[in-house]
Amino acid sequence: MELTNLTANSPIDGRYRKQVQHLDDYFSEYALIRYRVLVEVEYFFFLADKRFFKLPAKAREALRKMLDGFSIDDAQQIKQIEAVTNHDVKAVEYFLKEQLDKAGISELKEWIHFGLTSQDINNTSIPLSWKHCMEHEYLPAVINLQNKLYQLAASWKDIPMLSRTHGQPASPTRLGKEFMVFVERLHHQVELFSHIPYAAKFGGATGNFNAHHIAFPKKNWVALGNEFVEQTLGLQRMQFTTQIEHYDHLAAHFDNIKRINNILIDLCRDIWTYISMDYFKQQTKKGEVGSSAMPHKVNPIDFENAEGNLGMANALLEHLAAKLPISRLQRDLTDSTVLRNIGVPVAHTVIALKSIEKGLGKLLLNEAKLREDLENNWAVVAEAIQTILRRENYPNPYEALKELTRGKQGINKQSMQAFIKQLKVSAAVKKELKAITPGNYTGVNADF
Repeated sequence: MELTNLTANSPIDGRYRKQVQHLDDYFSEYALIRYRVLVEVEYFFFLADKRFFKLPAKAREALRKMLDGFSIDDAQQIKQIEAVTNHDVKAVEYFLKEQLDKAGISELKEWIHFGLTSQDINNTSIPLSWKHCMEHEYLPAVINLQNKLYQLAASWKDIPMLSRTHGQPASPTRLGKEFMVFVERLHHQVELFSHIPYAAKFGGATGNFNAHHIAFPKKNWVALGNEFVEQTLGLQRMQFTTQIEHYDHLAAHFDNIKRINNILIDLCRDIWTYISMDYFKQQTKKGEVGSSAMPHKVNPIDFENAEGNLGMANALLEHLAAKLPISRLQRDLTDSTVLRNIGVPVAHTVIALKSIEKGLGKLLLNEAKLREDLENNWAVVAEAIQTILRRENYPNPYEALKELTRGKQGINKQSMQAFIKQLKVSAAVKKELKAITPGNYTGVNADF
């Protein structure tokens, strides 16, 4: 069958194609080829700028134009060369040598890929495409979601809500604060992410500039390599490598994304539970169906979809983070095929982020239900009462409230105030205790 959204093996390239097709710019075969061409050309320009050879301005302009306009047809031409070479990076080299022929500088062809091994290209191209995706797509999407959660938290700042620890009624909280928990967690993880370098390898066949040094022994190749990777490409060059980059920092990115995804799974499960408790209703859309059999259903499908996709992403991120930093001796090939999949967990994560935003947009707060739950759980103010009694040095206050409330049914405002009335404390303290309700016993938090 012809490859279409309906025939694709992966839902990323099928069912969810419209949601993640922009990631093609970073993780597709075309993107990998384009980034390889970018690194090769920039290195060629760098050598010219360092006066290894003289590059005519018109030839530079022609190559820059080719690079800026690099197309699917160009990538397909490289794939045709690869069909002969059976080597993807060598195919890029031969393609660029043809471009030099077209630019009228055939005599400079051997400066393409000078002194390099394929991993000098792969281990700069892939980190560069990864960096661009993280900075232009992934991090903005997480921060946008964080901002959406903050807006909801601010709007629900003063809404009291019954807490549930171990699934049981517990000291009341505020709905806005519970959303701020996730805002803060995401904020700190994004901060941690921003401190992880985008690392690259650039140093020849086994990381020692062997070929570079033998050809030009008086050149400071370490300094030149650092300058090219860090100033031209904007990556951080690792100083001691084998043939490949050791991927420790990339693994740290994967682990960081996994932590963020775990936070979002936690969020999805909490909101799912609030919906099941009727704290939230969901906006409906004309024509949509919640269940094929039960007409009344409005299911929390966006949060369920997100949780499933986050789980898929984490399974892949776990393998990537565990596998990539391990390579036999100076290099084996297991990293190559694995690296081609780094866009897959990103795609699942982006799908999840969009699902969560969609789900948040459907939420309708059911304040009446929140108030009802608080009113039906007067036992939760027992903590407040026993704490004030401790302050007043009342004998065994915890035990007294435990006897009144633990496992008991029918604890309400009347029974609680009847208990307060018989306490041997001052009238002022009784007044203080009677003023406590499940709706106002919500504590304090930092402002937001």
